[in-house]
Amino acid sequence: MERLTLPPGGAAAVDEYLEYRRIVGEDDGGKLFTPEEYEEYKKKVLPMRLQNRLFVSWRSPTGMDCKLIGPETLCFCTHRYKQHKTDFETVPQQRPIELPCRVTGCQCKAYHYVPLNGTQPVRCRCKHFADQHSAALGFACNSCSKCSGFHSCFTCACGQPAYAHDTVVETRQERLAQGKPVGRDVPYAAMGGLTGFSSLAEGYMRLDVSGIGAPSVAVLDSPVSATDHPFLRALQMPSTSASQTLTDGNEGPSTQISSLRKPEEDDMAYFERRYQERIKMEKSAKQKGKALLPPGTKPS
Repeated sequence: MERLTLPPGGAAAVDEYLEYRRIVGEDDGGKLFTPEEYEEYKKKVLPMRLQNRLFVSWRSPTGMDCKLIGPETLCFCTHRYKQHKTDFETVPQQRPIELPCRVTGCQCKAYHYVPLNGTQPVRCRCKHFADQHSAALGFACNSCSKCSGFHSCFTCACGQPAYAHDTVVETRQERLAQGKPVGRDVPYAAMGGLTGFSSLAEGYMRLDVSGIGAPSVAVLDSPVSATDHPFLRALQMPSTSASQTLTDGNEGPSTQISSLRKPEEDDMAYFERRYQERIKMEKSAKQKGKALLPPGTKPS
């Protein structure tokens, strides 16, 4: 394995370059700014960026931000969000706000997020992938003539189909009016909807201030019901209503056994206890069946 060594001051130079790249993004055209150009760029762009930041998300019909768009998030046109126009001296008044792609020759006129199925692009109802469709408005298929436009039935983790979601571009004020987090003001380019580390997670997994918000106290204190997740039901404190009654014909009195995990049990102890209870119930049922058979009859 090769080891990378840096000269004295090298780590600081790397940090400065990373800071430069986060601020400038694609605006230098691949050629580093001189120190003078860099300072002039920051004086011009940073106040505008801090004041007119646009938040981009992929939103479900229920209002959940299922995907918060960041600098590296791909658009339908296969280019990243940071390659689109994201800085505005004045926020456009028309809605929706269009963020055209700045890559030469790209026909994309507005940023449009398309989900991935794992690491693969999703398919349209015409059976072709998203990247086989045109990036121009209408998203016609380039591989067949029967497709009228990209339409995917891929189901998001929120339970809603992909075609029911919308790519939403909104201002800080519009987001605050909906009670959604906006994070801190940062000078970096193309931050989109990222407001914290958990912004990288899917919408249903974000339960803190950088996601959809923490659940209310009433939700956290509500009792576990039969419709809740099995893990919640398994970790619930045992109750007499959730007990099962086992009657052993030889012993006489009924024995109360709980199908829920006890607080002091680990996983293996819980599963072993449940296994032994099941074996005991099966043996008891066989003995009870033998007792009900007429004399001289063999069990089938």
